[in-house]
Formats: sequence, structure tokens, C-alpha cells
Amino acid sequence: QECSKKQKNDDTQSTSVDPLSSNDGFEEKDEFHTLANAKTLLSDCLACDNCMTSEEGARVFQQNQKELFRILNLNKKCDTSKHKVLVVSICPQSLPYFAAKFNLSVNDAAKRLCGFLKSLGVHYVFDTTIAADFSILESQREFVQRYQRRNQEEHALPMFASACPGWIRYAERVLTNLVTSHICTAKSPQQIMGSLVKGYFARQQNLSPDKIFHVIVAPCYDKKLEALREDFYTALYNSQEVDCVLTSGEIVQIMEQKNVSMKDVTEVAVDSLFDEIKEGDVVRHDGKRSDGYLEHIFKHAAKELFGVDVKEITYKALKNKDFQEVTLEKDGETVLRFAAAYGFRNIQNMVLKLKKGKFLYHFVEVLACPGGCLNGKGQAQTEDGKPDKALLNQMEEVYAAIPVRLPEANMHVQQMYQDWLEGMDSKKVQETLHTKYSAVNQTASNLDIKW
Repeated sequence: QECSKKQKNDDTQSTSVDPLSSNDGFEEKDEFHTLANAKTLLSDCLACDNCMTSEEGARVFQQNQKELFRILNLNKKCDTSKHKVLVVSICPQSLPYFAAKFNLSVNDAAKRLCGFLKSLGVHYVFDTTIAADFSILESQREFVQRYQRRNQEEHALPMFASACPGWIRYAERVLTNLVTSHICTAKSPQQIMGSLVKGYFARQQNLSPDKIFHVIVAPCYDKKLEALREDFYTALYNSQEVDCVLTSGEIVQIMEQKNVSMKDVTEVAVDSLFDEIKEGDVVRHDGKRSDGYLEHIFKHAAKELFGVDVKEITYKALKNKDFQEVTLEKDGETVLRFAAAYGFRNIQNMVLKLKKGKFLYHFVEVLACPGGCLNGKGQAQTEDGKPDKALLNQMEEVYAAIPVRLPEANMHVQQMYQDWLEGMDSKKVQETLHTKYSAVNQTASNLDIKW
């Protein structure tokens, strides 16, 4: 099967599908505005129709604003037994979009977005940075372990980052186990947040996971597909870790249809997973446009494996600005070689080198969107579907100005490893923070894909 993503999006017509009509009886007009039937273009995400089943397509298109309003309307009914606790978790790369679009500081944007969501009827609003803390820490540990086993295990290295669902879907559906065996097993921040909300938070609130409806606000459409994965479903409670993903742009559409401006919304502090305390100022991880897996893992590996403290990382751009490498030298020898590969063309080139046995890198931060997560097509687009470069530049400035906090410095995370996860090396850590990636429907032709 020839991968359709080798073609430029503007060379092919986008396929669009209407979201399924809801027949749950909550479509009547009320205080919530009836939302237009939004269409999701299959070209908006990396997972094109060649990678998506019709059943998956139907479920993806159910993840829209109507689903949020279905739960809000359900909670307006008198039958409290059917009520859901509505939780919204916001990705760090979405906040700069709201800040830049409405000319706010990132802290003001977070509080006003929280205020807007709560005015709709949302009960809790969380920041997913803590989930990224867990994801980065687990990725760091896994890389060191893989490096130490590199001479015993054929597929130990290179290790590929696992945070981007577009890349994961492509690897599983189009590539072979030659590639998927190299993917880090740590869950993405989105799905770790799902475990935190449906596991830790549910227990704290004495709630069954199926009584929580968990929405993620994210920069890209691929996150919708990720939420549907079977390994992120708990059969005992008939509950997904993440019930619905809305892009940043879809949240703005709700504001527009309700004729609400962010500047007119009351500021409300973002909730914390811990007791009644609230979140403070917004923090981020290293990295210019994403969660900075490369930088964190590189510094950690340099210290753990070679006793070197790396303060600043120097990127070397190769073929283009979205393919860069970072190296560590010791005693005149290159001992670590990392790369960042953003965008589908760079991913293709990387995979070809791997298959030809000409791969020099120990770790690659792989992201489907050129420019990284800030450039997700769920937020950094003009009305005609083109990249909004001016807005993206503003978003990058906002993001770069956010203070960096190391995952190791989050005392809540360290405490949760002990109290919730039963120690860093426990079976529960593997069950809660990790998953497995493997090729789906492998065929012989997969080995000879035409690029």
C-alpha cells in the first residue's frame, strides 16, 4: 500500500466527513447555543484515510463541541444519577494560542480560559504539565536502560519519542516492527493525564471513573485518534481515559458562537489535582515549541551515563530547520547523538536511513507537525487552512517566555510515585504510565513502501 502522506496536502483534495448526528435526546434548544456541524478534514491530521478504519472515523467525528454540550445538557436534567463530573485538561501548547490570539499574558489566558469553561458548566479545569512531567521522567529512565542494554538487545537503540499520536499512528499502521520496537513505551502526556484524572483524581473524589467525563484541549486533531486507542480503555468501568478531545480552535468556535470575548471573561484560577489548592503561574519544559523530550533526555543521559552536566544545548540544523541534531563529546569521541525530526518529510527520511542501516542517532524526538506542537493544525491555521505565520511567531514568543521547571523539581510528582504508584520501579508504574506499540496488519509490501 502506498502511503498517501507522501503527497502534499495541497496536491490532493481533502476528504471530509460530517460528525454523526446525536440521537440522545439532548439536542433541543436551551441556554446552550446549538453548534454548527463542524467538519474535520482528514488532511488536518497525519492519520489520513489510508490509516483510519471507518469505525475509527465515525468515532473521531463524534469528538466535537456537540459532545461537550451533550454532557452539559445532560447535567442540566433532574436525574442526578446520570450526571457526570466534567473535567477539562489543557495542553501547555494550547495556552500560547489563546494568549497570542487575544493579546493576553499566558497566565491571564489560562485563568480566563478556565473562567470561560466553568461558566459553561465545567467542574474542574487542569493543566497537563504534570502529566508531561511523568512522561518525560519515564522516557529519561527508559532511554538510560535502553542505552545500557544496547549491546545485548538489537532494537534497544535508537529510541523514538512516543508523545506524538500522528507519528505513532503512522509507525503502527504503515511501518513495521523494525520501527515500532524502537518507540519509547512511556505514554504521552495526554494519556497520562487520562490516568491521573480517571485514576488518581477519581480515587481522591471517591468517584467511579465512568462518572467523570474527561475532555482534553489540544493543538492538533491527532489527539482525537489517540484517545480512542484500546489500550487506553478500562473495560471494568466501560470508560476511556480521555472521553473527548477538542482542539484550541474548536474552543474558540464555542466562544464565537456564544459571542464571548476572552477579555470579558472573569479570571478563575486553574484547579490542581491536590486537595483544594490552585495552580500558580504557568510553567513549561525545555524545548522551543513542544515538551522538550530531546533536551530533558539528553541532559539526563549525559549526567547518568557520562557524568557530564550539560547546561545549554546547541542545535545543529541539517537539511532544514525541522531536522536538527545535538551531540555530546567526551575525550574526543561522540558518545551521544540525538536528533529532532519534525514534519512528515523528515520522518520519511529518518525511517529510510533506519531501514538502510545508516542510522547514527541514539534518540530522536519525532513530531508530525513541522515546527512542533505549537504549529498543530487545530490552532495555528487561518480560515482558509493555511499556516498563520504571524500568529505562530507570537505563540513562539509567548511560549519561550514561560519559566521552565524541571520534571524532577515537581514535588507532587515525587510524592505520587510513592503514594499512588507504589514506588518508581513498581508494577503499577508500568501499568499506569507505559503502553506497547506494535505494527498493525503487517504485509510484505510494508517493507517496500514507495516514497
